[in-house]
Amino acid sequence: MNNILVCKNIHRSFKKANDIDLEIIKGVSFEIERKKTTVIVGASGAGKSTLLHILGGLDKPGTGLVEIEGKDIYKMNDENLSSFLNNKIGFVFQFHYLLPEFTASENVSIPQMINGISIKSASKRSEELLDIVGLSDRIDHKPSELSGGEQQRVAIARALANKPEIIFADEPTGNLDSANSNIIHELMSKLKNEFGLTFLLVTHNQQLIKLGDRILEMKDGAVTDKI
Repeated sequence: MNNILVCKNIHRSFKKANDIDLEIIKGVSFEIERKKTTVIVGASGAGKSTLLHILGGLDKPGTGLVEIEGKDIYKMNDENLSSFLNNKIGFVFQFHYLLPEFTASENVSIPQMINGISIKSASKRSEELLDIVGLSDRIDHKPSELSGGEQQRVAIARALANKPEIIFADEPTGNLDSANSNIIHELMSKLKNEFGLTFLLVTHNQQLIKLGDRILEMKDGAVTDKI
């Protein structure tokens, strides 16, 4: 099975203040190929983040199907879905959402411990991952002691903590300057090539778009291949 994710006929609407349904996603269908980088582009407000959240199990579609590794995620109960996503998917957001009272190593360890990994094993893997993202000298620093770019690299290490098959990234360089953005671009390229990861990115960043094996454009609630 070469497609890691398949979505079919996804619809999503929101209630406006006047109680009228506003349809944001209108019958979206596509596949994501394993070990490839797929990038979704489009104007602000086009529904890209909403779609990403639906595909990643963070929001439910009004109608439609999402399969990851051949399993329909919205037929699972909440507990099974949470466990499945925790093992299969890593998330990186524009805002890193690191826990401020914990060190970089502890932030990367927590998802592993939730998954039943011992503190010792989780700490060891956290140190390995932080070394991969270039932060081996910052493992004991708390988020307030790290730059924005360093915090995002910790967030990427955390996304890798449970050895996911696919990484979802929503504007991962949206809050970074060009120098730190370039570090993130190079890191994502390295992770894809060295670890065979699949990426689904939502971004406006032209350099990040260039990493895409496939570029999809979201417009008027639909998704089409961008040539």
